[in-house]
Amino acid sequence: MAVKLQPKHKLERSLIIRCFASLLLFGQIWLHLIQGKTYYRKILPHLVTAGPGSLSPVLLVSGFAGMIFTIQTARELVRFGAVDHVGGAFAIAFCRELAPILTASIIAGQVGSAFAAEIGAMRVTEQIDALYMLKTDPIDYLVLPRVIACCLTMPVMMIFAAITGIAGGAFAAAQFYQVVPEIFLESVRNFLDPSDLWMILLKGLIFGVIVAVNGCSWGLTTTGGAKEVGESATSAVVTTWVAIFIMDFCLSLLLFEHPKI
Repeated sequence: MAVKLQPKHKLERSLIIRCFASLLLFGQIWLHLIQGKTYYRKILPHLVTAGPGSLSPVLLVSGFAGMIFTIQTARELVRFGAVDHVGGAFAIAFCRELAPILTASIIAGQVGSAFAAEIGAMRVTEQIDALYMLKTDPIDYLVLPRVIACCLTMPVMMIFAAITGIAGGAFAAAQFYQVVPEIFLESVRNFLDPSDLWMILLKGLIFGVIVAVNGCSWGLTTTGGAKEVGESATSAVVTTWVAIFIMDFCLSLLLFEHPKI
């Protein structure tokens, strides 16, 4: 029995160690960023990957999620004769929570896994060791450009996701419940505050850091061969999702339970 449990214990220990490695990498990133050690010319390719390269799935998922959520919300509000408030009820839940979570999850699956796989492949093929031989810090050359790119693109992607979701919700409300788009959008405007936009941007910045740091950390700590590179990419996505939901829970408690803070 002890022999069978040993690989599981090793896996759990490795997971804990690599999670601590992500926290350590986060601290190193701040230090290098303050010191101004960044290869800015390397940011643009990652901006394209995390931005336009991920825009189609984000918009597609957000549009259908907006329609689905509106259908479910309107079905209940119609029973109470509050169909005119469908847009407001939809906007509060979708723009504050669902759009940021969906966007971050999609980018974590597409971009975070790519970061982990790319850097992991460089690790197992000793390309990162070659950077050290050339007196180039991998954090400056590989990690910082990816983190900056995700921090810049994630908030913008979340704004696009929220707009697309609202458009999908207005379409579903008009088609299935005969709610005029003007009434739907007016309800959205009445229920949403300008602070909600800042909250979306804040979540985008934080989630962008989580996606990039976690993906890069799993890549840097990869050992072995091609199989381990694939495992690192998969594990990076899963742990990023967990971290995003935990952080979203903390932000919800901070921003909504104590709105004066």
